[in-house]
Amino acid sequence: MNKQKHILAQIIFNSRWLQAPLYLGLIAVLALYVYEFSADLIYLFQKIHSLNEVEVMLHVLDLIDVVMIANLLIMVVIGGYETFVSRLNIREHIDHPEWLDEMNAGSMKVKFALSLIGISSIHLLRTFIDPTQYQNYSIMWQVVIHLTLVFSAITIAFTNKLMGSNR
Repeated sequence: MNKQKHILAQIIFNSRWLQAPLYLGLIAVLALYVYEFSADLIYLFQKIHSLNEVEVMLHVLDLIDVVMIANLLIMVVIGGYETFVSRLNIREHIDHPEWLDEMNAGSMKVKFALSLIGISSIHLLRTFIDPTQYQNYSIMWQVVIHLTLVFSAITIAFTNKLMGSNR
């Protein structure tokens, strides 16, 4: 019976490797965002003389949005893999990200929530720059969703802090 428990424990522990293809899929999505960013940047350079200031600003916000989503993807891929699958053993690497040293499941949730707020902020700013593109109820819902994300992030951070002080 002891041997069966050990085998079961090994199967359960090794099941974490089933997440590896998910992280590889997110890396493929990141490549798509690099393509989208490049195409948008080329479009902006080609049309720069025919766009007004607001249109340029909106295109720049779109580029920033893509970068922020790419940053979120990197954080999830690296942080998630390191936290839930296996160590990356990159502590000695010259480009080792500092945030990875303090990464655990709780801090990853807080960083994820803050990233979502940043992305939501870009969308909200885009809406406020050109509000004629939206109906009033659409703007209201964007604000409500943004405030919900802010409240959720504060709650997650507070919960994470409480759980950290109980260790």
